[in-house]
Amino acid sequence: MKLKNFLKFIIYVFGPLIFGSIIGFLVGSDSYKAMSKPIFSPPGIVFPIVWSILYFLMGISFYITSKNELNRRTVSFYIVQLIINYIWPFLFFKLKFYYLSAIWIVLLIYFVINMIVNFYNIKKVAGLLQLPYLIWLLFALYLNIGVALLN
Repeated sequence: MKLKNFLKFIIYVFGPLIFGSIIGFLVGSDSYKAMSKPIFSPPGIVFPIVWSILYFLMGISFYITSKNELNRRTVSFYIVQLIINYIWPFLFFKLKFYYLSAIWIVLLIYFVINMIVNFYNIKKVAGLLQLPYLIWLLFALYLNIGVALLN
């Protein structure tokens, strides 16, 4: 692997993971312990593990697609979904806008589906690697709505 490709790999794969970790640190998880949660809510420790895996997979998919015919539309969906993703914890944990957070996840799901389709059209494996992310977001929507109703 050439140095340029290696640096690109590091930035694409670990950039979302590092930035997501920083946001997780800024937001904290104290409020999660205190809120009433719906059935099937996982313990708090599950979230940083799952999100680390998902951010890693996002970076891998983006790197895979960037080696092919990456276009402005694909990059836009990827970046916009990341921005929407990074804003959600502030809406939910810091501001406690539970209903708005649920709507925000629906918006995120829309952009993730479009990102998956774009990735899939460029390189199938890149799109398929994002299916766990979509499934997790659907679960997160269930949890978010449950918290909104219970708190």
